[in-house]
Amino acid sequence: MARADGSLRHRLAWLRQIEVLMIDDWAMALPQESEHRDFWEICEDRYQCRSSILTSQVPVAKWHKPIGDPTVTGGILDRLVQSADRIKIRGESMRRAKSGEANPARWEREAS
Repeated sequence: MARADGSLRHRLAWLRQIEVLMIDDWAMALPQESEHRDFWEICEDRYQCRSSILTSQVPVAKWHKPIGDPTVTGGILDRLVQSADRIKIRGESMRRAKSGEANPARWEREAS
């Protein structure tokens, strides 16, 4: 929408200033190519000066497929994964655990 109404530059500048940007369910949908490039620009603007938190059910090793373009994927991964602290959750869904079902998830911190 920001691209259509001409406010994209303003919106990207606003995202650059947010101290901690949280993105939920990263790589679940297949965005358009221009959206990947916009996200690459956001990552570049925030790299080593602001924090970002991403949640995803897609393992990092499989992010290339939803993004598609290897250059854009490399740029995003370089900026996000290189200096990241990754937390991997194993086991059953936390929603199931809260509902009383067995086998709650276990947390595991991965080396970056």
